[in-house]
Amino acid sequence: MAELVQVLLPLALLAGGLAAGGLAISVLAAPLFTTLPTGMYVPVHKGLVTRFDPFMPLSLLSCLLCDIALTVAADGVAVRLLTGLAAVLLACAMTVSLTKNVPINRWLATLDPQDLPTDFEQLDPRERWIRWNRVRGGCAVAALVANVAAATVLI
Repeated sequence: MAELVQVLLPLALLAGGLAAGGLAISVLAAPLFTTLPTGMYVPVHKGLVTRFDPFMPLSLLSCLLCDIALTVAADGVAVRLLTGLAAVLLACAMTVSLTKNVPINRWLATLDPQDLPTDFEQLDPRERWIRWNRVRGGCAVAALVANVAAATVLI
C-alpha cells in the first residue's frame, strides 16, 4: 500500500494544486466582472469559461479520485482523515460548480451580447456567480491544504 500512496498523493497534490490555483485565479479576477459594462461582461465571461473547461472538472475529479483511493489505501488514521476531508471538500466544490456556477455559465452561453434580454439588469448573475465561485474556490484551497497536511504527516 505504501507504493500506492507514494504515487497517489503526489498526483492528488498536483491535480488539487491546479484546481485550487485555477479557482483562486477566478476568485481574484471575478470582481473585474462587476466593473464591466453589461455588453462586455457576457463575451468576457464566455471567453474565460471556455478556457477553464474541461481543465477544471478534470483537475477536481482527478484529485477527488486520488483522495478517495488514499482514504482507503493509506496507513495511518491521520492520513486517512486528512485525505477523506480533502475528498469531502472537493465533492463540495464540485457540487457547487454543478448546481450553481455551471447553470449560470450555460445560460450566459445562450445569450447574444448584442441582443441581451430586456430584463438582464434584474437577471444579471454576476454577484451570485462570484459568491458561489468563492465558496467552491475556498473548498478547493482547503482540500489542497488537507492534502499538504497529509503529505507532511508522511514525511
